[in-house]
Amino acid sequence: MSRELFFRQLFDYDTWTYSYLIADPETREAALIDPVKEQVSRDLNLIKELNLQLKYIIETHVHADHITGAEDIRQATGAKSIVGFGAHVACADKQVKDGEEIDLGSFKIKALSTPGHTDGCMSYVVSGRVFTGDALLIRGTGRTDFQQGSPGALYHSIIEKLFPLPDDTLVYPAHDYHGLTVSTIGEEKKYNPRVGGQKSEAEFVEIMANLKLAMPKKIQIAVPANMACGADKADENSAISASVRQG
Repeated sequence: MSRELFFRQLFDYDTWTYSYLIADPETREAALIDPVKEQVSRDLNLIKELNLQLKYIIETHVHADHITGAEDIRQATGAKSIVGFGAHVACADKQVKDGEEIDLGSFKIKALSTPGHTDGCMSYVVSGRVFTGDALLIRGTGRTDFQQGSPGALYHSIIEKLFPLPDDTLVYPAHDYHGLTVSTIGEEKKYNPRVGGQKSEAEFVEIMANLKLAMPKKIQIAVPANMACGADKADENSAISASVRQG
C-alpha cells in the first residue's frame, strides 16, 4: 500500500497567497512551496513542531505581489531553493526543467513548464495534486499583462500541460481572492470562465485583453527582491563581503 503525502495549505491574508507544506510522512523529508517572507516564523515553527526535515523551497514563479521567504528559510534550515529554468534566478540552488522530477522521500515531484503569466512559471505534480502557481487559478488564470506575460503561451500551457492531467487531480493555486481553497482539473475544464468549456485561443486572448486589472501594490519591490531569492540588501551585502573574504 502506498503511503499518503503529508499536506498542509497555508495562507497569507495580506497578499491572498497560498503556501504549501508537503512531506513524506515516513522519511520526514519536506518541501515548502511559495513561502511568503512575512510568514517565515510561522512556517519554520510549523516545520519544527511537526519534526520535518525541510529539503526544498520550491517557487512556482517570480512573484510580483509578495516577497519570497526562500532566503530566510534557506539560511535557517539549509534547504535547497528551486525555481523554473525560465525564471533565470541565479541565486537559486537548482533550476528545474520541464518534465524533471524531484525526489522527496518515496515521492516524486514532477515539474511542468507552464509559461504565460511569466516565462519561468512551473507547475508541480505530486500524488494526485498539481500546484499551479499563477498559471491556473480556481475559476480563473494568472494575468498576462506584465512580467513577460503572454496570453497565447498561457493558453497553451493550460490546454496542453494541465488539462491533460487526470480529471480528479486536485488543483492548488498560488492565490485565491474568493475564499476557495481547492479545485480539480475536471472542474476547471468545465467551469473556468476564461479557459474552460473548450474555449478557443482567440476567445481566451480577448478575455485577457479586457481584464483591466490594477498593478500589484508591491511589484516594484517584490520582483527585484524575488530575483535575489528574497534576500534583504543587508543579506546581499553580507554575502558579497563573505565572498570577497573567501576569495
